[in-house]
Amino acid sequence: MHAWLLVVAVFLSGCGEVWNNPYPAQEAGRNILYGAFTERPKHLDPVQSYSEDESEFNSQVYEPPLQYHYLKRPYTLVPLTAEALPRPRYEDAAGRPVAADSPRLAYSVYEIRIRPGILFQPHPAFARDDSGKLLYHELTREDLRSIFALGDFPKTGTRELTADDYVYQVKRLAHPRLHSPIFGLMSEYIVGLKAFAERLKTEDAALAAAGRGNAWLDLSQFPLAGVEAVDKYTYRILIKGRYPQFAYWLAMNFFAPVPVEADRFFAQPGMAEKNLTLDWYPVGTGPYMLTENNPNARMVLERNPNFRGEAYPDEGEEGDAAGLFADAGKRMPFIDMVVFSREREGIPYWNKFLQGYYDFSGISSDSFDQAVRLSVEGEAGVSPEMAAKGIRLETSVGTATRYFAFNWLDPVVGGSQADAETRARARKLRQAISIAIDWEEFISIFANGRGIPAQGPIPPGIFGLRTGQVGMNPVVYDWVGGAPRRKPVDTAKRLLAEAGFPGGRDEKSGQPLVLYFDTTDRGPGDKPRLDWYRKQFAKLDIQLEIRGTDYNRFQEKVRKGAAQIFVWGWNADYPDPENFLFLFHGPQSRAKFQGENAANYANPEYDRLFQQVKHMENGPARQALIDRMLVILQEDAPWSFGFHPKDYSLNHGWVSNLKPNNMARNGLKYKKIDVTLREGLRAEWNRPVLWPLGLLAAVLAAGAAPAVWSWRRREQSRGRV
Repeated sequence: MHAWLLVVAVFLSGCGEVWNNPYPAQEAGRNILYGAFTERPKHLDPVQSYSEDESEFNSQVYEPPLQYHYLKRPYTLVPLTAEALPRPRYEDAAGRPVAADSPRLAYSVYEIRIRPGILFQPHPAFARDDSGKLLYHELTREDLRSIFALGDFPKTGTRELTADDYVYQVKRLAHPRLHSPIFGLMSEYIVGLKAFAERLKTEDAALAAAGRGNAWLDLSQFPLAGVEAVDKYTYRILIKGRYPQFAYWLAMNFFAPVPVEADRFFAQPGMAEKNLTLDWYPVGTGPYMLTENNPNARMVLERNPNFRGEAYPDEGEEGDAAGLFADAGKRMPFIDMVVFSREREGIPYWNKFLQGYYDFSGISSDSFDQAVRLSVEGEAGVSPEMAAKGIRLETSVGTATRYFAFNWLDPVVGGSQADAETRARARKLRQAISIAIDWEEFISIFANGRGIPAQGPIPPGIFGLRTGQVGMNPVVYDWVGGAPRRKPVDTAKRLLAEAGFPGGRDEKSGQPLVLYFDTTDRGPGDKPRLDWYRKQFAKLDIQLEIRGTDYNRFQEKVRKGAAQIFVWGWNADYPDPENFLFLFHGPQSRAKFQGENAANYANPEYDRLFQQVKHMENGPARQALIDRMLVILQEDAPWSFGFHPKDYSLNHGWVSNLKPNNMARNGLKYKKIDVTLREGLRAEWNRPVLWPLGLLAAVLAAGAAPAVWSWRRREQSRGRV
């Protein structure tokens, strides 16, 4: 009868420790960064991977020749494994040197020299026996019976990074069994890549015909005309014409090195069935290596023991906090291990962050009010609750833009009409709508303030953007009190009348003006936003009809130029103004040429300027042309320039060296944590509350007392008999 009381006592005696820690006891006090992921990465093979959640892992493992400076803005390319930034030289069709502006220019030659002494991570693909033979390259299915993960191989090896590893990866862009999202684009620029892909298809078909369809295709046996190793540490890429933006691609994992040994190792029979592939286990030279890949539970990055080290930067931009330079010159990475746990629901993720079990977190709409306070000036800061915990808010404007597009092919809102008077009327209609749509209000209501109104297509951090009054869109805004202020609706109504629609009615027919908004938003949760859109047009007495449809149908309407007005967006591939300005280039029309100009905008002057700007180096001459292009866009208003979204993240006070970088994805090596501070605060925030257990014990004891008293009476009475 006393046993249960003994159990309660023992339980209570052990309650001095934190009992809700989700991590193993052996991880306590270690230099580990903890985060979470909600969606499992689909591709970790750098030839196929292109999404943000995949880059979170790949960019810590793979090292392309270039990277973005962690602190500088605008975003600046710097060497990573390369010894220096490659400067292209130009040649004519016969291979003779020509000037950059020569009409005979046929090729741009990029020669990249990598640093000697860089080693790959330890990996079984490099393991060799005493005679130098690769140990695990002739495995049978029987050999793999006891192998379920890379860690099951008893031996690993490494070797030095060479130019051939970069050449091999470029060839993999054309692999017939893989799908690279950039092959189409690169095949238009890299000399011989398209023909190389056709040859690989032929070789692959021959293997299939011989009953060896899954056999390894050794790409090193086939030459690629435009890509070659010059020597052990130098390789050359030949580009058609001028394409200065190619340097940005050299900072992406598509151009990271893949060793032929790894390709051959993972191609062996039986490997794929056990998820032993490059798509599951990346092989690189970076600061971390992926040692655990369990996408339903957790993914673990551990310090690469072969990493050469890299110095933390000692310069940035004006206004950087002094604390960002506390580790200047010190060797990175600072963290030994990074553990990402799978969280399918937002509430557990958020609660674990507040308990200190995740070191950083995004902010969902549900938790925004709890986490963030906006000042009268609209500046965001953490709430008092967050501040009391030492939590800091990091914000940055994304290299992206969201906007209302007017279909240029539409007879009402478009600009492709034949006569100048009709074009002018349509332009004034678009200008009026652009003034009426209050993007400041939209950001406040639907984005929790996470965005800044756009004055044009180019977001902050990208060359070409002007700030202050000179960068303001004068068609939509006035400069008042040192800041842009949206023009009054009366100005929009005047423009609407000049467009031939006074009071929202056609001045000739008297019929109300009805415009059509195409969208995929159709659910109950979308109603407030759709009602808001209607309200903006109602300011001008314009009736907005919502045409909701499914995603595929919507895409088809945009592709055919059948949508009148729609919301669209663009995220930068690379931080160059060309990557935004090309969205208005006539030959990029979505309806006519299946390009990215979704509005089908066309302006001959703009197109001429774009041809000049896209190949220029950043500088005053390029800026002057961009300024003129932006004036044209502001006047023509093919978009109602919406907003550039803001990224918000919360970080505990024990995490340092934080500066958001929307182009670089390899930022884990810069971060640092104060483990002692974290351990202390975790214990404080998760101190067990014992009084309910004590109360429960008392209640149980009180409830058991009559039974104990009765039992004792029976025992005593038996003793008297």
